[in-house]
Amino acid sequence: MYVRCSSKMSNASQTTTTIGRGLLERVIFSTLTTIPCCVFLCINVIMLFTLRSKPVFCETSRYILLYNLLFADTVLLALSQLLYIIAAFRVRLTYPVCGFLVMLTNVIIDISPLTLVVMSLERYVAVCYPLRHATIITTRNTRVAIGVVWTFSSLNAFIQVILLLDFPFEELESLQMKGLCSDIAMFLGPMSDHYNKAYACFLFLSAGVTITCSYIGVMIAARSASTDRASADKARNTLLLHLVQLGLSLSSAIHNSFLIVISKVLDITVFIRIQIVVYVCVVILPRCLSALIYGIRDQTIRPILVYHLCCRLKLRAKAEVSP
Repeated sequence: MYVRCSSKMSNASQTTTTIGRGLLERVIFSTLTTIPCCVFLCINVIMLFTLRSKPVFCETSRYILLYNLLFADTVLLALSQLLYIIAAFRVRLTYPVCGFLVMLTNVIIDISPLTLVVMSLERYVAVCYPLRHATIITTRNTRVAIGVVWTFSSLNAFIQVILLLDFPFEELESLQMKGLCSDIAMFLGPMSDHYNKAYACFLFLSAGVTITCSYIGVMIAARSASTDRASADKARNTLLLHLVQLGLSLSSAIHNSFLIVISKVLDITVFIRIQIVVYVCVVILPRCLSALIYGIRDQTIRPILVYHLCCRLKLRAKAEVSP
């Protein structure tokens, strides 16, 4: 009898230790991802404020497109971190709430590659048709292009919602989810999964082809004697940057499929740690690259961005010093 009681107490103690260790690990990892996420969110917000601080930024097409790209990256970063914290602490949402968060994320995640396509076309027109650039790439046309981007992305989310209606929700015991909220959890039928894969392939293939063709067009124009060589080289580097950003967006879109594959061959503890590393490298870091790269490269943005960053740091230092 004594042995049985000791065994039960030992098992209970081990279970409590395991639960406590798991909770502590989730808190540590959540903190390690939330802190850089908040730092990058602050940088992005300051960059967005910078792009609205001068009339030249509000009246120039490439800065308007950059603002749209940064806005989408900032919102996506905040939504991704929110979903990560919800999953880390095992919070189970209802299907409607999870569906709303996932669909909003799906709308935002498509904005980046589509905006990169428009930005690449703008650079192509600037180099290959410099005399017609001012008449083609106007502020009005740029805002129309941004509206088309958001409409196209929203249409994709609307189609996904329609596909969800085929699922027999009346057969569910409750709208409370049994698993954690994720975009994979909202693929409630085979049609949703097939459509999502086909749409992702179409989106990134067409975006990649467009940016690559723009790059080739700029390369050909750079060899022409009538083209400004410095402007063409700068546009070529920008288009290469767009290709890198598109690749990062693609990796962010398909990283869930990669995690599903490795989850079948790895231990759960190792898998969770790899999942966190992948999340930081594939989801968090790409969302801040636009602000850092464009803020450093662009001669017009850089001094204003540094000014606003320094002002924020000085104000924070004064607040900490003052009693």
